[in-house]
Amino acid sequence: MLRKRVITKPSQAPRPSEGSIPIEDVAVVEVTSEQSHHPIDNAFDSSRGPGGTRWIADDPGTQFVTLIFDRPQTIRQIGIEVEETEESRTQELSVSASSDGGRTYQELIRQEFHFSPPGTTFERERWSVSAGAVTHLRLEIKPDKGGQIGRATLTSVILS
Repeated sequence: MLRKRVITKPSQAPRPSEGSIPIEDVAVVEVTSEQSHHPIDNAFDSSRGPGGTRWIADDPGTQFVTLIFDRPQTIRQIGIEVEETEESRTQELSVSASSDGGRTYQELIRQEFHFSPPGTTFERERWSVSAGAVTHLRLEIKPDKGGQIGRATLTSVILS
């Protein structure tokens, strides 16, 4: 079972491939909000690809998902899937890592996901990174760069 905390303020397809980090076994997940029928657990389950389960924030605006590792991890790849079937929007995601217990973070990735249903509704990205001794991994998600009220969403997060 995924260990998680719903917090009120942000803290400072295919099955997972072989070598994936089993988040439920090695980390606590903090999330700023989640809809009860779309919890953060869905971003770490094995239901991937278009139509897969997903996390949806309960609150509008910028959201944070922070993985707090039990022991420092080496992260070589980050995979993200995002699906939006209802609203046209541009969701911005940044991924940052901390090696000092969450006191400071270094940005690893910044990516925009463009959705225009019913045409473009699903995006999948996989990045090679070099991050050693990671104690915290933080995803900052801005659901709509255009300023419309939207809800942040993630279909899957895979680390290896």
